Amino acid sequence: MTRMAGIKDVARQAGVSVGTVSNVINRPDLVSAETRAKVQAAIDLLGFVRSESARQLRAGRSRIVAMLVLDLGNPFFVQVARGAEREARAAGLGVMLCNSAEDPGEEAEYLSLFAEQRVRGVLVTPADPTGANLADFRRRAIPYVLVDRVGPVADSCSVSVDDVAGARLAVGHLVDIGHRAVAYVSGPMHLAQCRDRRTGSLAALAERGIPEDALTHIEAARLDVESGRQAGARLLALSRRPSAVFCANDLLALGVLQAVYAAGVAVPEELALVGYDDIEFAAAAAVPLTSVRQPAEKMGRKAAQLLLEETGDQAADHVHQRVVLEPELVVRQSTVAGTAR
Repeated sequence: MTRMAGIKDVARQAGVSVGTVSNVINRPDLVSAETRAKVQAAIDLLGFVRSESARQLRAGRSRIVAMLVLDLGNPFFVQVARGAEREARAAGLGVMLCNSAEDPGEEAEYLSLFAEQRVRGVLVTPADPTGANLADFRRRAIPYVLVDRVGPVADSCSVSVDDVAGARLAVGHLVDIGHRAVAYVSGPMHLAQCRDRRTGSLAALAERGIPEDALTHIEAARLDVESGRQAGARLLALSRRPSAVFCANDLLALGVLQAVYAAGVAVPEELALVGYDDIEFAAAAAVPLTSVRQPAEKMGRKAAQLLLEETGDQAADHVHQRVVLEPELVVRQSTVAGTAR
């Protein structure tokens, strides 16, 4: 394979010093028009492309922001990333988007890679319930913002949605339309949002005088459609099946919907169903899905703004913030028959 031309090759071709080539690239006003033209001709002839990473290393500031999310197969995180990317691009920065697959080991490897690459900062949805990965990363002195998580403001900024309030909206809606036995299908309970959504579910029942044992908890292995189908099968096998289901995200809810639909169970007539996130597919499901809407793009934008503030020219004045956004219930046909799409 042909070696890529370097700055020394350009200098040799143009008959000038390496310093002159550097000035043409970075400070062209210091070089005469004739010399600039000679160097540019050499650059064009050799196909030279300057090393942006090396330039950033010398400058001490990267133009790359890293973003690490739990699952890029989940449209919710794609929407969060879109908001973050738009904010970063507006500031002239690029985003390196990575997927931990809900695996603390992969998370640790990516955080190490980000440190090696000396990224400007990191937007991260943690997968490690112990916080050990971030504690280790904190020692690298690279700023980071927690996304879809609440963190201690002493260590970092965080941007999240009030998941307790969101679950209260979901289960409160189910009780208010007449259901007295509800199943909660969660992802792994080491994830904070799954725990918070269970807390909110119980709070909604308590506020309406319904005992805690009216909530049946089914913990799925992952927050994806296949896990939702498996949870749906477990739900159908219950001797006393609840009349309504609240799922910790829309992918689980779509999996449950597939399982009960295949079994001939009518939604919402025999089983009401609520998801969480309000991804695009929720409204397009065979039975349009009632869901708790999270302002995903807004979350990504705000997280990027906080990171840019912490790593920008006014970084010395930055104060860590804990931003908590409010969710919204969107009612569709999976809970109320005849509701418009």
